[in-house]
Amino acid sequence: MKLNWGHSIIIVYVIFVAGILLLSFKSSQQKFDLVQTDYYGAELKYQEVIDATQRAKAIGGELQVETKGNYLHVILPQQLQNSISKASIQMYCIADEKGDLKKEIVAQNGIFDIEVLSTMKGNYTLKLTIENSGTAYYFEKKIML
Repeated sequence: MKLNWGHSIIIVYVIFVAGILLLSFKSSQQKFDLVQTDYYGAELKYQEVIDATQRAKAIGGELQVETKGNYLHVILPQQLQNSISKASIQMYCIADEKGDLKKEIVAQNGIFDIEVLSTMKGNYTLKLTIENSGTAYYFEKKIML
């Protein structure tokens, strides 16, 4: 059987429609995690984060993060090492909300360890809020586990 141009157009059209339907189905199965569920409330508090980030830059120094086995070893800048600080840690997983981790700890001498699960692999953003003598400092660092 010889294909004429009419049959060829129909075959191309059917393949095109099948491709569009496949792409539509695959895109409907894609999972999207929101960074935050309450964007409005977080936006109202974001000025506090901006101020804490500016205070962290003003004291100088940088947050040091090292991976040691199943722990993240975090060392605060020199100005925050001589006192006891209350810290709020959020490990934000870019790829999957299930990989996020939030902890509250007390850092003595500006050094502390965070236990990391063996299932936590990939790109993370470490968001660290330190409260020292009633003043908040905010650090953010991208890490790869």
